[in-house]
Formats: sequence, C-alpha cells, structure tokens
Amino acid sequence: MSAYHRGVTRVADDALRAGREALERHAWDEAYDALTEADRSGSLPADGLELLARAAWWTGRPDQTIELLERAYRAHLDEGDGASAAMMAFRLAEQNGMRMAMSQAGGWATRAERLGEDHPDSVVHGWLAWMWGLVVWVTEGDFEGAMAHYDEALEIAERTGDRELHGMSLHDKGHSLCLLGRTAEGLAMLDEAMVSVVGGELGPEAAGYVYCGMIGVCSKLGDYGRAAEWTHATLRWCERHSIPAFPGVCRVHQAELMRLRGSYSQAEEQARLACEELPRFNFYSGLGPANYQIGEVRRRMGDLAAAEEAYARAHDFGLDPQPGLSLLRLAQGKVEAAAAGIRQALAAAGEDRCARVRVLAAQAEIALAAGDVETAAAASDELDSIVGRNHAASLRAMAACVRGAVSLAEGDPAGALPELKRARATWQEVEAPYEAAEVRVLLGKAYLAIGDEDAARLELRAARSAFERLGAGPAAAWAGELLGELGAGAGGQERVRRAFMFTDIVRSTDLVGVIGDEAWEDLLSWHDQTLRSLFATHGGEVAHHTGDGFFVAFPDPRSAITCAVAIQRALAEHRRAHGFSPQVRIGVHAAEATRRGQDYGGSEVHKAARIAALAEGGEILASVETVAEAGDRFTASAAREVDLKGIPGPVGVAAVEWRPD
Repeated sequence: MSAYHRGVTRVADDALRAGREALERHAWDEAYDALTEADRSGSLPADGLELLARAAWWTGRPDQTIELLERAYRAHLDEGDGASAAMMAFRLAEQNGMRMAMSQAGGWATRAERLGEDHPDSVVHGWLAWMWGLVVWVTEGDFEGAMAHYDEALEIAERTGDRELHGMSLHDKGHSLCLLGRTAEGLAMLDEAMVSVVGGELGPEAAGYVYCGMIGVCSKLGDYGRAAEWTHATLRWCERHSIPAFPGVCRVHQAELMRLRGSYSQAEEQARLACEELPRFNFYSGLGPANYQIGEVRRRMGDLAAAEEAYARAHDFGLDPQPGLSLLRLAQGKVEAAAAGIRQALAAAGEDRCARVRVLAAQAEIALAAGDVETAAAASDELDSIVGRNHAASLRAMAACVRGAVSLAEGDPAGALPELKRARATWQEVEAPYEAAEVRVLLGKAYLAIGDEDAARLELRAARSAFERLGAGPAAAWAGELLGELGAGAGGQERVRRAFMFTDIVRSTDLVGVIGDEAWEDLLSWHDQTLRSLFATHGGEVAHHTGDGFFVAFPDPRSAITCAVAIQRALAEHRRAHGFSPQVRIGVHAAEATRRGQDYGGSEVHKAARIAALAEGGEILASVETVAEAGDRFTASAAREVDLKGIPGPVGVAAVEWRPD
C-alpha cells in the first residue's frame, strides 16, 4: 500500500474512532460530521455505516437514515454476516413502518425472517416477535395475542442479554395488561421498565420509546401523578448523560400534561414543535396525536375554526379525533351531529376500557345538552363500572362530575352537590384548573336550585375568574351569563379593568356593489370567523356582535393591540391573495368599567367606541395611555388630542402601525 493510501486509511480510521466516541457522548452532530468524513473515503465497514445511520437519525435526516441502513444491509451481506444483515432488515422494517410505508416495512420484515432462519440463535427473532406483537395489537386489537409475542421477545432478550429488547417488550406487555383491565399488574411492569431507563440500562432510542410509551399509558389511565414522577426522574437522567429531550412523540404527551395543568400556550408550542420534529425522525404516525392536542387547546380557548382545522389534520394522519370533534360540534351548536359522532366513537372504542372512558364522559355532556337524560345516565353507569377498577384521581373526578351532572338534570340538586364537591376537590388535587372550573359552574347551578344564592355566586365567580386566567373565552362567557342572571354582586354588577376593542367594517356598500350579495355573504362569514379566531387566540371575550363589527374585552392592552395588528394583517393578506377584503377600523381603550354578566358599561366603554368611530378603514386607533401601557413593542404615530361626543375634555389618541417593515 502506498504512503498516500496509508494516509487516507489512517485519516478514515481516526474519523471512525472520533465518530464512535462522539456517539457514546451523545454528541450527534459531531458524530455525524466525523462519520460522514470517514464515509467519504469509501472505507466505512458495515458496522460503521450502522453508526452513521444512527447519527443521521438523531440529527433529523430520515431519508438518509434509510439509505444508510440499506447500505449497511448490503455491506453485511458482502462481508458474509447474515445475522447482522437480518438485524439491518429488521431496522429497515421498523423505520419504514414508522413512516407508514407499510408495503416496504412488510417486505423488509419478511427478509429479516428469511435471513434469520439460518441463524436460530440470533436476537433478530426477539425483535421480530416484538414487532409482530405491535402489528397484532394495532391491526387487530388483540392484546392477548400481542402478549404472546411479547413473552417470546422477553424470553429471547433474557437468553441473549439484549437489555433494550427486554425493556421495550416489558413495557409493551405492561401496556397490554392495562388495556385488558389488569391495571395493577400492568403498571408494575411499566414501572420496572422505567427503572431500566433511569438506571442507565438502555440506549437513548430504547429509553425514549419506554418513557414516551409510559406517559402515553398514564394519559389513557388518567394517572398523571405517575407520569409526572417518571418525567422528573427521566429528565434528571437526561441531564446526567447529556441527552437532549426526546423528540417528537414525547412532546405530544408532555403537551397533554401541560394542557391539563392549564398551560395552554406552552402545550400548543410543544405540540407544534412535535409536528416539526416527527417527520425528521420518521415518526409520521405521531402527527395525528400532535394535531389532536392543538385542537384540544384551540377548542377550550374558543377558537373553533382553528380547532376544526387541527382535528381535520389529525384525521388526515390516521387518528380518529374523538371525543374532541364531537365536543367541538356541541360548541358549534350542532347537537345532533355531536350525538351521532360520539355514538360512532363509542362503537369504534369497542371493548377498550381506556378509550371508552373519555368518550363516555363526552357522551354524557352531549346528551345532557340535548335533554337526553336517559342516555347520560347510562353513560354515567358504564363510566362508574370502568372507573371502579381504576384508582387514578382524574378518572374518579371525571366519573363524579358526570354523576353530579346527571343528578342535577334529574332534578336532584341536593344529591348532585356531594358528587360535584368531590369532583371539584379531586380536579384541584390533580391541578386541572379548566376541569375544576367546569365543575364549579355545575356547583353554582346546584346551589341555585336549592336556593343558596350566595354559594352559587361564589362558585360562578371563581369559575369565571379561572376561565379568564386560562384565556378560555367561551367558558368565561358561559359562567358570566349565569352570574348575570343571578346578579354578580350587589346590584348585579362589579367593577373590572379591561382593554376594550371595537371593530367595524367601513364602506361595505361599495364592496357589495363590486362583488355581489352572495360573495359578500361568504366574505362576511370569513370575516366573522377570522376575527373570532384571533380574539380567542389573544384572550378576547366577545361582549357583542353588531352585524358589521364586534365589541370585545381583553385582559390587558398588549393582548388587545397585538390582536388588532393580527386582524389588520389577516385582512391585508386576504386582500393580497383574493383581490378584496373588508376595510375594518379598530379602536382600543383600556380602563375600568362596570361588568354585568357578559356585558360592560360606563363612560370608558363609550370612550372606546368613540375612538373606534374616529378611525379610518385599515387603521388601529388607541388612547395614548393604552399604547403606553401595551409596552414598547408597538410603533405608533405622534399623539393628537380629539374631542369625543359625550366625553368631557380632549382625549389623546395615536394610530398604531401594523404593516410589516
């Protein structure tokens, strides 16, 4: 060998050693760069290609991951190592299955089986048994049949000493037991599998699988306390070993926990990050659950249009978006559609107790809204029979809430009170503010029914405040309406501070003349839907809708002005894309006002309306103190003083700039 070739080989060997060492440190980018350098020399052996495939996967290169695994497969065959080639065929089946390329996954699995026939002691047989367990579980819902495959995988894992196969198979067997109703036995296996994670027995890929699967099971069972305990332990392990947070699917489960705790913006951020990460790691099947979580956040915030879009995306990626979609239909006032959808969801859930729990709770809510107390009572009875075998606090709270709601609907408010109090206390224990506030509304109704107006008022006020803090506008309005009927305090009113926004379409007659009545109605519908969506996104509560405009209350000036800017930009974008859109003027003013139920009154509200009336189409006009209070993120024109009808003295106003630089 020439000195030149010896030098090239030495450089390649050094790069391979550097890449292997970087992988051991979980320095994925460094490993990828070093191994790619070694590969350029053309000297990477089969096991080196495996390492590069691993680095490519962790650095978010899904197509290259599969290409490298295919090269490693061929290299193992060329080197005469059929057992390792069989393992590469299994990995290719796994990767293609994750990206939902099922024909290719099946082909590679068959090849792995055929190659494995010549190597009866190979661990590939255990991995194939584990894979067939998943297939039987997902395609047939046969959890008993799946466990037979997992038992085979566990036996091979113990015989061969493959800890990762053991940890993943133990987890999946525990999951199957939970779905079969053998919850205590299943959770014990899940806890043992998690010990292998935090005990450092598993590599990052297997550890991520077990951890993400565990919090997914806890979500199904409503055991959020267990999920939180293991999450803290796993994050400590990640920090000790310099492993970044597991990508993709884990974010989806964490988003659900954040949503339950009322951290809506963080929950949606995690779900959206998951949507970005999942394709980079071949986890296309996780896109359905990620979009479902976005839909759940948007629905609670009253952004029904965005919720519908998210549920539709979840469905596109193979997930039935229930019970969220049926609850969305209920929020849209489509009670019959909601009832039909939830019936189908129950039929699809079959004997899966975990899946039935949330669907039954939603069915009871929908049935009560439709006045169908009999169906709600039947759902409550079945829910009790399932939850009776489960000690998770959230499921106990769910069942108690449904029992209380049914008793209230049956005309027994005194009987409803103990159940609703139990549900409220348990949701508070779980730290689920939205669900606790929902129960408070029911408690308010129950107290009112027995004539205890003071207790009813306290519960409804607490519920409305909680919903407002969460940015759940429709729910806050619901509680506010009940308070308005009851009288929210002395004289049926209270003083609050809000940022008030008035919007109004200007020169609508001219636009109708250009596009015609039918197109105008479609455009007006788009305008209303778009603005309502933006109000909900920024925490706005619609007090009035006056045909061409809205009166909205926001928690603070920054939220109101941010929303106003978003509205004008959305209208401009529609105008740019379609050639026309309404010209809307917006006025914003923050001050104290008198609140009566969902409505607001007083001179400061009139001032906000008068400011809006001064604005031109496409303009945002705000009082100068409101602009100042919103912070320095906004650019505004020089202040000017104006006289407003019915308002004593001049008022300082400024136009907020909304056009991008």
